[in-house]
Amino acid sequence: MPGPAGCPRKVVATTEVMGRTPTPVTTPESLTFRSDVTVELVKSSASDADVLFAARVSTAGEQSLDELKKDPERSKGLINYLMRDRHGSPFEHNSMTFFVSAPIFVFREFMRHRVGWSYNEESGRYRELQPVFYVPGSDRKLVQQGRPGKYVFVEGTPAQHEAVSGTLRESYEQAYAAYQKLLAEGVAREVARAALPVGLYSSMYATCNARSLMHFLGLRTQHELAKVPSFPQREIEMVGEKMEAEWAKLMPLTYAAFNANGRVAP
Repeated sequence: MPGPAGCPRKVVATTEVMGRTPTPVTTPESLTFRSDVTVELVKSSASDADVLFAARVSTAGEQSLDELKKDPERSKGLINYLMRDRHGSPFEHNSMTFFVSAPIFVFREFMRHRVGWSYNEESGRYRELQPVFYVPGSDRKLVQQGRPGKYVFVEGTPAQHEAVSGTLRESYEQAYAAYQKLLAEGVAREVARAALPVGLYSSMYATCNARSLMHFLGLRTQHELAKVPSFPQREIEMVGEKMEAEWAKLMPLTYAAFNANGRVAP
């Protein structure tokens, strides 16, 4: 599976302390720098029919299961009604599990979404963290203009992009060298990891349902159809866009209703 765990490392030396097994030491050349994120749908049980049988149980009882055998297209009006009038619970009877590889600062924002989400993240206590770090791409807007709550981001100058890239790379090299030094001294991984910055890539599994994903997308993506404006950090928006693309293929009628009703979660 792609992501930090699969990134190659160039080992150039080892350090031995008091007879312990030598610890590999990496050079700056062995660090990997990325400007993207990885999102993979690894498991799902989600379809538009899930919304319909859950909704119809209120009037049809056990006969609502017949919806699983019917074409959901014939009931897209019901899905739109549920979305428009914000009858939310029928959108919870499905599940999607994503593998995500992104910088740690993205996960810290992500895990503010607690209702309808489950997470398991790579552990810095139980494995040696790999030297994969985030450096913004040339298309990343760098400059914030305006006051808090009413600001925009604009393009950076070539000099600013060069400063960001150079400074981050230098900082990452020093931080990872410090991490390796502590490990070589026999310091526990859970202590040594304190030397590492939030630009380090981590990986996790995130499981949600359509309702919780819609709430996430309403806050963490910008879209021309959104009734309520959102101002997400670009890096978490990149994750949201990839999740949205996978969900749209699984539940096209629900996705269409979400957009038609201003991208407000029911």
